[in-house]
Amino acid sequence: MTGPALSHLQDATTPPDRLTHVNLIWIEQRVEHWIRFGDEVEERIIDRRRRVLSFSPDRVFAFVRWVANEHGAVLSRVTILRSVTPGQPYQTVPSVRPGGEILLAIGGWPKVERVLQAIDAIEAIGIDPTEVSPDHWRHLHNRLTAGQEPRPYNRSQHRAFLLRRRAAP
Repeated sequence: MTGPALSHLQDATTPPDRLTHVNLIWIEQRVEHWIRFGDEVEERIIDRRRRVLSFSPDRVFAFVRWVANEHGAVLSRVTILRSVTPGQPYQTVPSVRPGGEILLAIGGWPKVERVLQAIDAIEAIGIDPTEVSPDHWRHLHNRLTAGQEPRPYNRSQHRAFLLRRRAAP
């Protein structure tokens, strides 16, 4: 096969120009970009180290970036974003085109690790992190930024969020 391998998981109702694209790279122990959670609709493999994942509008995903040199880690970041539709305002994020609504943006390995642990805890109670209230991701961002202990997400919060979302116009 010539050219990049292309795997389409996209539904026919979402034209490619409406998607949010995330460039991922993996050079072991040097540059590691990955998606921690999210429901991509398309994957394009560029080569054995690079690929592009694409997300439909209004989908939440976590993007982790880690970079090291011969002295150790120089960048650790986790960003939780909501993909936007064309015409909606958005913030730019490296490797994300065009960008998205940033729900959480944390840097520094100790704080990134806390976010990853919070995601693990949400999954452990049987909740898909893509369905978590955006307010919780903002809460987690604000508490970790302020050096305070965040409140854990729980089933009753999630149930209340789902009911509010269903009742919204």
